[in-house]
Amino acid sequence: MTQALEGMEESLDKSGIRETMGPLLDNLSWGRVLSTAVLIVVCVAVVKVLQRLFQRILERGTVEKSLHSFLRNSVNILLWTVTVLVVVSSLGVDVTSLIAVLSIAGLAVSLAIQESLANLAGGIQILTSKPFKVGDFVEADGTSGTVQEIGMVHTRLITVDNKMVCVPNRELAGAKIVNYTAQAVRRVDLVFSASYDDGTQQVIAAIEAVIQAHPLALQDPPAFVRLSAYGESCIEYTARVWCATGDYWTVYHDMLEQVRASFDRFGITMTYPHMNVHIVKEGDRQERGKL
Repeated sequence: MTQALEGMEESLDKSGIRETMGPLLDNLSWGRVLSTAVLIVVCVAVVKVLQRLFQRILERGTVEKSLHSFLRNSVNILLWTVTVLVVVSSLGVDVTSLIAVLSIAGLAVSLAIQESLANLAGGIQILTSKPFKVGDFVEADGTSGTVQEIGMVHTRLITVDNKMVCVPNRELAGAKIVNYTAQAVRRVDLVFSASYDDGTQQVIAAIEAVIQAHPLALQDPPAFVRLSAYGESCIEYTARVWCATGDYWTVYHDMLEQVRASFDRFGITMTYPHMNVHIVKEGDRQERGKL
């Protein structure tokens, strides 16, 4: 036990903690404790006021919403760090020595939380490069959803079935990101099939009639409707329609439903894979053999 105590004292001397905390223990009194308690209350009140003030600045300013959470967390860490230093300094502790001790401890902690620091660096990279912002619908590494929050460690996504997915920032920073809502307009690409018996211009006219009548389909850029492939049982036609990004799925499903109805009005057959089988009688086969 004696050896353990001596070893602890030696460690305190080497680390500088004894030298740093010595004035605090020597000058500790009820008066100092009371004044420190009052100082803590004042500091906490000031921190709360500054936090609310900073929040108002963010709400009224033009700062990207994606940065709000990161900036709030950074300011909170800074304010509470300054508060601790002010309180400790009021107790007579040498703040310079304390900062040196904390720096050594911080280095040890940073080595233990390398993965979290990598996530933090990834969050900073995302916020500076801005591949997406809060409210965008993105896809990265097989995960897709609406960005709810870009935090210091994780980015929160809300999937289409209302599940929350927390993706580490270091993975997002190095991933291929597809942002579906970054642009104001999107193109809807669809392929329709029609029978070989139907005229090409008649099929194109039936598809174009739906596009021109749809209130959400943009006429500029103009739509594209052309024959695109000859299949085994049908001819394929490609339709490309532009619309506002928020109207994408409405236009997509409306086109599928309304083009079918338009084909019925124009007398066009929507075919499916099939095989024609010709039955030859034995007499006809012998007759062909003679020929």
